[in-house]
Amino acid sequence: QVQLVESGGGLVQPGGSLTLSCVASRSIFSFDAMGWYRQAPGKQRELVARITSDGRSIYADSMKGRFTISRANAKNTLSLQMNSLNPEDTARYYCNGEIFGSPTYWGQGTQVTVSS
Repeated sequence: QVQLVESGGGLVQPGGSLTLSCVASRSIFSFDAMGWYRQAPGKQRELVARITSDGRSIYADSMKGRFTISRANAKNTLSLQMNSLNPEDTARYYCNGEIFGSPTYWGQGTQVTVSS
């Protein structure tokens, strides 16, 4: 059973930064892709950013230029650097891992609140 554990969320003021981390219980080399998603109250879960095993990344339009996704393979860690945060970024952020042909693995999420 694969476990993904997110951390790094918290309360931040508008314009601030946070770095989220997701530690996997197995080598992240085994994932074909990993990503960050978020879900705000009353809204559907949406893609934030995704990165493939060969390092190709995609971002939701509203995150481009502000967020950076990265993989630290030796540490089995997926990270999300978030800059210029605004209240609309308030949500619970989830890490996922995809192995093609298998169910997607999800973490429990970490809460990010952007407020003055």
